[in-house]
Amino acid sequence: MGSKIKLFVMRKKIGEILLELGVEEGKIQEALKIQKEKGGKIGEILVKMGTIDEEKLYKALALQYGIPFIPKVEKEYVYEDMAKEIPPHYAKTKKFVLLKPAINGNGNSGKHEFIPCVISNTQDAELISELQRKFKKPIKVMIAKESDIENLINEIYGERTTIEVSKEVERAEEIFASEIEETTKDILEEKGEAPIIRFLNALFFQAVKERASDIHIEPAERETVIRMRIDGVLHEIIRINKSLHEPIVSRVKVISRLDIAEKRIPQDGKIKLKVAGKDIDVRVSTLPTVFGERVSLRILDRTATILKIEEIGMEDDMIEKMKQLIKKTYGMILITGPTGSGKTTTLYACLSEINSPGINIITIEDPIEYQIKGINQIQVNPKVGLTFATGLRSILRQDPDVVMVGEIRDSETASIAIHAALTGHLVLSTLHTNDAPSAITRLIDMGIEPYLISSAVFATIAQRLVRKICQKCRVPYEPDQKELELIGLKREQIPDGILYKGSGCKECFGTGFKGRIGIFELFLIDDEIRELINSKSDSMKLKSVAISKGMRTLREDGILKVIKGITTIQELARVIQESV
Repeated sequence: MGSKIKLFVMRKKIGEILLELGVEEGKIQEALKIQKEKGGKIGEILVKMGTIDEEKLYKALALQYGIPFIPKVEKEYVYEDMAKEIPPHYAKTKKFVLLKPAINGNGNSGKHEFIPCVISNTQDAELISELQRKFKKPIKVMIAKESDIENLINEIYGERTTIEVSKEVERAEEIFASEIEETTKDILEEKGEAPIIRFLNALFFQAVKERASDIHIEPAERETVIRMRIDGVLHEIIRINKSLHEPIVSRVKVISRLDIAEKRIPQDGKIKLKVAGKDIDVRVSTLPTVFGERVSLRILDRTATILKIEEIGMEDDMIEKMKQLIKKTYGMILITGPTGSGKTTTLYACLSEINSPGINIITIEDPIEYQIKGINQIQVNPKVGLTFATGLRSILRQDPDVVMVGEIRDSETASIAIHAALTGHLVLSTLHTNDAPSAITRLIDMGIEPYLISSAVFATIAQRLVRKICQKCRVPYEPDQKELELIGLKREQIPDGILYKGSGCKECFGTGFKGRIGIFELFLIDDEIRELINSKSDSMKLKSVAISKGMRTLREDGILKVIKGITTIQELARVIQESV
């Protein structure tokens, strides 16, 4: 069998075609020189050089082989049974999708004369032969961008639900052990003969697809319940036979390198996965309960883009104040809020804003959720004595300009951080308090002298995350008085008396919400507030004075987002109920 697909013939060299498409001859000669020295394909070299983009390359390949180029492969045209008839690892490796036989371009939609196949690799002769043997029909070849095909494959195979896979698991009588590989592979490329492996792969895929932050595997008396936390709210995904619980937990322990035999004490581990092209870190925690071991899986997407300050949900006036604050050369800024309120995201947004070659930024975190180029990040490791406090002491000997401490958990860390802020360093950190002024009294409770706090800290920010209304099913409505009272909203504050909510659709899995955004409370410390801190005034007094000076509370910031149609009254009330 030849090296080229035999259904079409190469007409011209790719370089000649690219010349016709307007690429400079000098660039092509440069690419040829690189090819001679290092090997590779001319088109791919030109893409890496930035001379052409991926779309122009595939247009040229289409002209070279005389096959149609598909600028955008729509999912609605994909062959319905592809996920059933083509294994995911095969589609992922070969990089192709099949279209409905009805789309044949000649009007004979009912005859199903051939199956259109969209490829990205024109060198794979075996693929077409294998598909023709399988379907016993002619295959019409088209070409599309590799990235488009990969995205579509991820979407197609993501629709295999955990319920379908769990049926396979329930029929299984044996659990097949598999060796742990050091190299991270995409779970779509795993053949996964063992049903338990297929089930867990589907579970991870669904979690990533639905943007879940956590998976909970919870044993009950007669069954196991699996839930996912999506946009901060737990949703039940599936209930499975209790007999499957132990094999699933054992598999999780194997891939996270935990002790399979130890079931009496909690264990912590981690897994590195590649799911649908994304590098995923999974933090594993097991906990013995009366009905078996409960497993919590925290999902961290290492490929996620770090948000800018403008993208986290702050109003324009607060953005400007924040940018001024983080450009100071010394002092402390504290971000407060409960676990899962987006504090780390805000810290990373601040660091990204000031990150530059002229500034030495060092962080100490637990865990490191995102890796930022140009910033030195340290992972806490208590087992070897690397705590926040010991790490912070060492950081201060590294000539830092900016220090980020993932969390101030104890008085020792608080004391070191305060002194760092007073000796020419900008320190960013987090605390667990309900509102911004309470961060001050929390530090006092930790044993920090008020005069040190008032000198070092110049701002605290409280925040929460609220779910955003799904834009696909967002509908207007007129709220009644009872609803308005939930968050203290007055009817005259609402333009035209209209607010918005989500009606529920496929895009948001029927919840009416998709994604989350922050609501914020910025507590600025001026001379009057400093005097109150030095006199040990309580947080209520600090908050009262700050409000009189124009501080916008969490509730008020949330109301702005309700009025703008970003979130709902009920969602805001749920998130800030302790403040309402």
